[in-house]
Amino acid sequence: MIPSHIHPILLAYLRSPSESLRVTKPLDWTQKLAAYRRSDWRRSVFELALTAGALAGVWGLGWLAFAAGFWPVALLLTVPAALFLVRLFMIQHDCGHGAFFEAKAANEWVGRAIGVLTLTPYDYWRRTHAQHHATSGNLDRRGLGVIEMLTVDEYLALSPVRRLGYRLYRHPAVMFGLGPAFVFFIQQRVPIGLMKEGWRPWASTLGNAAAALVGLGALIWLVGLAPILIVNALTMLIAATIGVWLFYVQHQFEGVAWARNGTWKREEAALHGSSHYDLPQPLRWFTANIGIHHVHHLASRIPFYRLGDVLRDHPELRGVSRISIRDSLRTVRLALWDEAAQRLVSFREIRDRPRLA
Repeated sequence: MIPSHIHPILLAYLRSPSESLRVTKPLDWTQKLAAYRRSDWRRSVFELALTAGALAGVWGLGWLAFAAGFWPVALLLTVPAALFLVRLFMIQHDCGHGAFFEAKAANEWVGRAIGVLTLTPYDYWRRTHAQHHATSGNLDRRGLGVIEMLTVDEYLALSPVRRLGYRLYRHPAVMFGLGPAFVFFIQQRVPIGLMKEGWRPWASTLGNAAAALVGLGALIWLVGLAPILIVNALTMLIAATIGVWLFYVQHQFEGVAWARNGTWKREEAALHGSSHYDLPQPLRWFTANIGIHHVHHLASRIPFYRLGDVLRDHPELRGVSRISIRDSLRTVRLALWDEAAQRLVSFREIRDRPRLA
């Protein structure tokens, strides 16, 4: 038993890192993390060249393997290619936050160019993703750029048909099977949610689609249709699935915090509404430290190659909202937010609750 005369601050440090940050005086993380926000253009160019070059190299090997009749080897090469494509998307993600280069124009044009490979219209995605950062963890401001999640009461108030639709949407076979292909191949071809916001969202989505079609046509002309379907299309499907999985576990995990407008706070939402997905190497490298997502939400202008420095210099952040790969696998069953219990629950946990009128 801890003596009552021990100073409250010491008590806070005796708790877990996550709990400690909840009970101590709120920290000014904006000021604390300001020093990490400055990008290094040499490092950024190196990371971009290394990632894009490796992706091109693996794709080239895949095409050669297919042409030589070693199509199983070509199939196997789509896995590392997908990992490099995920990393390239994370660079595009940093560009969208203005974090990869100091110059705004460099971020925008590099982001748009990468978007042709990731099938992600940069300007449209940047706007929807900014909304995600501004509203993450806020039950009253769920909107664009998120995986849909209902509260228990909202779900119970649905008609049987709409309940079935939501259950299908949250089923792993749809969420991580059909969903990624739908999002990247179909949904992002038009500016859903921003269709009435002028010409820019349309220019972004249609321009990205046109550029991707031109690039695809050039590749088919150079190496043929079959290698592109085997190597490039499969690479995109695997990368899209990884991307959706990462986004899912970064905001839907055991211990996540959600709040209504009146109690929602940005730093609390960042620290406890975003996970620290503690991946081992080399997965941490391939995902460009995106697993350090709670820090990213605290300060989105930090380039990915400095996020590790934050955890090194501020060890109190390491255990906050931390989940392992094993932990993340258990998140698949979580589908609803229980406001009374203040936690995510599964459909099974509420199956005996009566339908709301």
